[in-house]
Amino acid sequence: MASPTRPTRTERDVRIDLAAAYRMAAINGWDDTVYTHLSASVPGEPGHYLINPFGATFDEITASSLVKVNVEGRVADGSGARVNPSGFAIHGAVHAARPEVECVIHLHTPWGVALSMLPGGLQPTSQWAMRLHGRLGRHAYEGLALGPEEQQRLVAELGPLDGLLLENHGPLVVGRSVAEAWMLMHMLERAARAQLRAMAATGGQVLVASPELASLTYRQWVGDGSEWDGDLEWPALLRRLDRTAPGYRD
Repeated sequence: MASPTRPTRTERDVRIDLAAAYRMAAINGWDDTVYTHLSASVPGEPGHYLINPFGATFDEITASSLVKVNVEGRVADGSGARVNPSGFAIHGAVHAARPEVECVIHLHTPWGVALSMLPGGLQPTSQWAMRLHGRLGRHAYEGLALGPEEQQRLVAELGPLDGLLLENHGPLVVGRSVAEAWMLMHMLERAARAQLRAMAATGGQVLVASPELASLTYRQWVGDGSEWDGDLEWPALLRRLDRTAPGYRD
């Protein structure tokens, strides 16, 4: 639920932010041809969310091209657009279980997938990682298709956390806004890259902050909770996107 001090979100607001998130994900090299998804719930329409049309690359996504679907896996906007079933399996399950979440991002980023292969997962080896200290669960790999039983396991493992490492598969994060989810994925990807590079350079011997210090850093980062990740960064990121890759608002 939105904070009383935050302006009410409209579907148009969410469509623009989500399209921008897709475009910036493409610019960052986070895409995987036409696979993986960023989704966002539709304000005022419980059980409905927006997702990319299947077959479109991230850099093609616009606000109007996003498809409205429901958590049961049906296209709900009359467009007849095709969507990837895995978008329902993962994103629909998370949106249904976490109605307070606006955005769900699941990607196959190279560094995120590599991190998901490590038994120890993300370690408190950087400030980026410490933002997610204690906030990242794990889900064991069970193959390509997610049936109802696996969906239940996945959402149980996510619980109230900020994300999951889907083992041998890739990262998933959630956010109370598109901006928050995008920034959490940004930090997770940078933390993964820094950790894996350091481990490769030293044979796995890297400096790891103590649990107490990592917890302190996390508390300092989130503060009293009134400011979310993305509140400050997102307007600047949109301005840059308007300069360099306009058209996502269409």
